[in-house]
Amino acid sequence: MMKHPLETLISAGSILLLAFFSCLLLPAPALTIELAQKLITMFHLLDLNQLYTIIFCVWFLALGAIEYFVIRFIWKRWFSIDRDA
Repeated sequence: MMKHPLETLISAGSILLLAFFSCLLLPAPALTIELAQKLITMFHLLDLNQLYTIIFCVWFLALGAIEYFVIRFIWKRWFSIDRDA
């Protein structure tokens, strides 16, 4: 069976859309000041704003990827019309 040519683009877009919804619903982890200062010095960052920008980007992408794989698993397991059983 052939795949749709835009399937990879739609997959990437769906990851970003799901991540956006997740970021609205689930707040990013809050750091203590001591841990934040440690991370800033360890990664040679300029300030706390730069650290939280990186944390929000990683949080955004991680939640989107996890949701994408969970939804894809559910879709292929229970709702897919194309079954090879």
